[in-house]
Amino acid sequence: MIYGFHILVADDDADDMDFIEEAILTIEPDAILLKVKTGRAAVRMLEQLADFNLPQLLILDYNMPEMNGPEVLEYLCCRDKYASIPKVVLSTSNSPMHLRECLERGATEYFTKPNTKAELNDLVKHMLEYAARLNDQ
Repeated sequence: MIYGFHILVADDDADDMDFIEEAILTIEPDAILLKVKTGRAAVRMLEQLADFNLPQLLILDYNMPEMNGPEVLEYLCCRDKYASIPKVVLSTSNSPMHLRECLERGATEYFTKPNTKAELNDLVKHMLEYAARLNDQ
């Protein structure tokens, strides 16, 4: 079990945010979630955090106001400070074009948002493995 790692979640859909938060905290109750509703807010939060306090996982919605997931990835990809943070994009779209766009901009993985709680829990377990690997370094 991992204790107290930070996860930044950026999603403008309140229901999706609640589902993601519930799944993470069910699997890893000691996780500390930083939640924002826009891509620009995610960038601002990351810029304000000290290097030692950066999240071990970044979960981005593809479609958000101000800056979408790919735009956030593009901003982060050219800054060494964020290179080691796993970046996962969740989207309602299963478009191969969106997948390719995100991976080319530095996403670790791109997932279509699941339809059931069980599928979301499985997906979150997979995402938390990225945070665990970073935490072990």
